[in-house]
Amino acid sequence: MPEDAKPRRKKRRVRRPRSAFRKEIFNLPNSLTMGRVAVIPWVIWGMAQSNELTYPAWHTRWAAFVATALFAAASITDFLDGWLARNLDLQSMFGRFLDPLADKLLVMACLIELVALDRAPTWLVVLLLSREVGITGLRAIAAEEGFALPSDRWGKWKTAMQMAGLVGLLLHFPMDTDFGLFSGVVDYHRVGLVLLLLSMVFSMISAVGYMASFLRTSFGVQRSRSEAQEA
Repeated sequence: MPEDAKPRRKKRRVRRPRSAFRKEIFNLPNSLTMGRVAVIPWVIWGMAQSNELTYPAWHTRWAAFVATALFAAASITDFLDGWLARNLDLQSMFGRFLDPLADKLLVMACLIELVALDRAPTWLVVLLLSREVGITGLRAIAAEEGFALPSDRWGKWKTAMQMAGLVGLLLHFPMDTDFGLFSGVVDYHRVGLVLLLLSMVFSMISAVGYMASFLRTSFGVQRSRSEAQEA
């Protein structure tokens, strides 16, 4: 039989062992990320219990503290899981997908609950959520085109201001606080709202930067492809 006439054998796809995939999902960084998702209902529960129109003062302040502590712990794991993944060589496709998703779910859930509690204006939350959804879509298109949109300094400032603002808004109540250099009654709601407004400003600036970077890189990729086809 001629060589060309021999039936070609289909190449078998090499599948990763289930044990290896399970080990990748439940490694330490990914476990921390999944813990961040799991704590979201408890943060929202604490926020709901801190409603001064429904519960007594001692109960609302205790619930606000619990919600803030859980949110702060979840925010710390956002830094910790990435650091562990890089330093322990435990980076994975699952982690790259879940880590930003967990961050957005946590922030979005808190922002929506703040509107329900009448502690943040609807227009501000709509702007912040629209920016997150838009940049996520832009990054998905960029990945499809074969390039990435790295975070810029404005985006990092946005994240820092947003997290600090949410901590203030979760604490909500005026509290006697001692910072060492300063002590007195702090209106955490007002402080949190100012920080969240600042995060919105940084958010819009970074969105413009992302769009400019996307257009610049996209045009460059298309030009390179056109030149390659002509050659």
